[in-house]
Amino acid sequence: MALIVERKRKDGSVAYVAVINIRQNGKWAHRESRSFNKRSSAEAWFKKRMKEIRSAGEDLSSIKNKGRSLSTAIDRYITESVKDIGRTKAQVLRSIKEYDIADMPCNEIKSHHIVQFAKDLGATRTPATVGNYMSHLSSIFAIARPAWGIPLDQQMMKDAFMVCNRLGITGKARKRNRRPTLDELDALLTMFDDKHLRRPNTVPMHRVVGFALFSIRRQQEITRVEWAGLDQTHSRVFIKDMKHPGDKAENDVWCDLPSPAMNIALAMPKKNSFVFPYHSDTISAAFTRACEVLEIEDLRFHDLRHEGVTRLFEIGETIPQVAAVSGHRSWSSLQRYTHIKQTGDKYEGWKWLARLTKK
Repeated sequence: MALIVERKRKDGSVAYVAVINIRQNGKWAHRESRSFNKRSSAEAWFKKRMKEIRSAGEDLSSIKNKGRSLSTAIDRYITESVKDIGRTKAQVLRSIKEYDIADMPCNEIKSHHIVQFAKDLGATRTPATVGNYMSHLSSIFAIARPAWGIPLDQQMMKDAFMVCNRLGITGKARKRNRRPTLDELDALLTMFDDKHLRRPNTVPMHRVVGFALFSIRRQQEITRVEWAGLDQTHSRVFIKDMKHPGDKAENDVWCDLPSPAMNIALAMPKKNSFVFPYHSDTISAAFTRACEVLEIEDLRFHDLRHEGVTRLFEIGETIPQVAAVSGHRSWSSLQRYTHIKQTGDKYEGWKWLARLTKK
């Protein structure tokens, strides 16, 4: 039995899954599936695979591993994962399918193949990014054999990781210390405010930037803040699915919310259940485009979080107090800020505070 099934992915796109199920003597003799972005690709693979199966005759043992490529394992992981693997991880795994290693039979992949794949990645990506790709790929190697009987050797992945670390192919990301100046923020907020006055239906980026700066919230976290999650009595905010190295899903946390951020949030119109009912990609694109227009170099939206953390230390907050706002579970992540001396609040009397909190 063979068929092609349409399945909607978590990111809204459609996958075409070619499924092959063959019974012999009342038992399943061979079962496999593979996902594609196009129906035509699924149909082409199915025809080719069925030709291989027919040529094997009655004994299908010879084809059980043939054709079970790394790409097949990746598709199955993305399709069958009950746990939300996240849009970024799914995109990374799909991009791996464009490399030669994805077409290799799983039982033939050795550590030197994985190392070569990492080198290919490193030609256009930083060691930190290569490390992220390798980490996502290791998830496939960890479960392919015990979950599906797909012969990927997890030890080969571990050996390749060790080699890549020693050769410097993978590595940790360098800590960014870029902070926006008050002049840069003034230019950005002026542009965003002017645009919103002319086109009230656009994203109020001046308030989004202000909230990010004082709340120390990440871009996607901002878009998930709900009115029901603003606790004015205890000056805190409920963050759903906060980013966590091990597990993002259901990592829901209450974080302290400094008064400037609370006041900015309360100035937003209540259009629906979300305080900032906008798409994260829209916010990112607007910020990047504004920096390009204003010729502000090397400034990212995430740098607002670093600025916000630094500000709290500069006004004399302790590591536990800052962690209560930022949501860091491990205080060690904040150790790099301990050299900062208390210098006061450079935003005291900042002209934009009144503007951002005006309803």
